[in-house]
Amino acid sequence: MPDKKRRLIIVSNRLPLSLKKTDSGSYESSLSSGGLVTALSGISSSTNVRWFGWPGTNVEDEEERKTAQKALNDKDAVGIFLDEKLAHAHYNEFSNGIAWPILHYHSGVSFNEDAWKAYQKVNTIFADTVAASIQDGDLVWVHDYHLLLFPQYLRERLEAAGKKRVPIGFTLHTPFPAEDFWRALPVQKELLRGVLACDLVGFHTDEYKRNFIECCSRGLELEVKDGHGHDPEVEGGCDEIVYGGQTVHTGTFIVGIDPQKFMDGLQGEGVRARVDELEDMYKRKIVILGVDRLDYTKGLVQKLQGYEHFLAEHPELKSRVTLIQVAIPSREDVKEYQELEKELSQLVGKITGEHSTPDGSPIVYMHHSVPFTDLTALYRIADVCLITSRRDGMNLVAAEYVACQKDRYGVLVLSELAGAAAFMGKGSITFNPSSAQQLSDAVYQAATMGVEEKKRRYEELEEFVTTNTSAKWGETFTNVLWGFAKED
Repeated sequence: MPDKKRRLIIVSNRLPLSLKKTDSGSYESSLSSGGLVTALSGISSSTNVRWFGWPGTNVEDEEERKTAQKALNDKDAVGIFLDEKLAHAHYNEFSNGIAWPILHYHSGVSFNEDAWKAYQKVNTIFADTVAASIQDGDLVWVHDYHLLLFPQYLRERLEAAGKKRVPIGFTLHTPFPAEDFWRALPVQKELLRGVLACDLVGFHTDEYKRNFIECCSRGLELEVKDGHGHDPEVEGGCDEIVYGGQTVHTGTFIVGIDPQKFMDGLQGEGVRARVDELEDMYKRKIVILGVDRLDYTKGLVQKLQGYEHFLAEHPELKSRVTLIQVAIPSREDVKEYQELEKELSQLVGKITGEHSTPDGSPIVYMHHSVPFTDLTALYRIADVCLITSRRDGMNLVAAEYVACQKDRYGVLVLSELAGAAAFMGKGSITFNPSSAQQLSDAVYQAATMGVEEKKRRYEELEEFVTTNTSAKWGETFTNVLWGFAKED
């Protein structure tokens, strides 16, 4: 068991809380209920957790910043304040404009030297801030593609200060692409070196882990050792990469949700009332649900085109099916995302115009966030959940849907390119999202499936979701990382 006096330092681009200025001029901070917060809730009982990250806003005035920092300290968080121009270049231009598409298997991305310099600078600022607070024996867990250089920068600072008993772990929440895509980045070697300063690197699937190892072995001079059988809690075991005289362990750690949160939500008065309302509204319909962030990686255009193909192929079902698509706004100031939203709106209009009947429209499109009550109720009443990701780190919507479907046996129709398909493919109907025909066939199979087959498939999915929770993921990763603590 970890020493109770040890600290777990979590580092992510964004803090999991919001900072708000009050009328009196002071600041208040409130914690979010995201997956990572849930995953760490069980760990915090035996470990002191401290979180470092950008608080989502810049506070220019030094005195005001101290007040804001005090509000964050009350939640065991440290704000890393960034100039707005620098934050924009790091987050929008490099992280999401260059790294994000490459990580999701997109080629042809334009490289921008100024954005790269901003990315380096922000990773340096993070490393300086965290290093100043680190004590020997602390554990550091870094999250996601915004901070790929950070582990190396931090390690250099810690070693210069003589702090060598500090294990560093890194988790990537996106895919890691095949080498042909990764090589399109002119700074790919620098990014790999950044991550290889860690003791443990975690991925969501074996495919992403293999891709990372292959990119390292071809791009850098190093040795890879097959570590199967080591760390039995880790999917596929840990492989070892020996680089610069240091050993880096890589493993697949299955991320999940907190299913109890949704089960409890379904018992709430508000959700139950909403379920009754929606069931009455859609009582003669087969409801197909889509819940996605509005992003090109989610395959939303392909989803609507495939659904249109399904309606054309099965006109007898036009009046019996409804696709409820929630498209949560994302990066609305980015031109590509504005164009995507426009294309989706046009497709929705086309489908509505061509396939509506006197019984209603075959599609309900919502381009806004929905409250937890509505989301949980939609998960509960939907007969089918349709996920069309062209690439996805995991896609936890699949798990959330399953958590809300006990005794109803809804069907999961899942893109074979979503990370979740590596573990949930057997209980789902899988398809390639680029094929309108495959999508149409998968939806038809789901809409006409018998109860016994639904039940068999659902029970397999339910076992996976209830076993591989967010809490188990967080505990497994940190337990493996604790094992790399260097003793005096």
